[in-house]
Amino acid sequence: MVKAILDRVFIRIEQPTASKGGIFMPENIDNPPTIGIVEAVGPDVGSVCKGDKVLFHVFDELPSYDKDVVVVRESSLLGVFENE
Repeated sequence: MVKAILDRVFIRIEQPTASKGGIFMPENIDNPPTIGIVEAVGPDVGSVCKGDKVLFHVFDELPSYDKDVVVVRESSLLGVFENE
């Protein structure tokens, strides 16, 4: 595991395999995923914590140590899912 710094948030992206209606979703979809689970937060982050399910701006993401984990600044987060 990595320790996030400043206002960085590490997010493990969710890769859906089927839609809610049961339709198969191929891995190479045109729309990249924008929902994930927070893996680590920097000390300057106050709006989310580890384990939160978040919606983030896909064009602000940076690759990280794992192909399923992206890094964004806190300002790139669009929302936190409640009751998840």
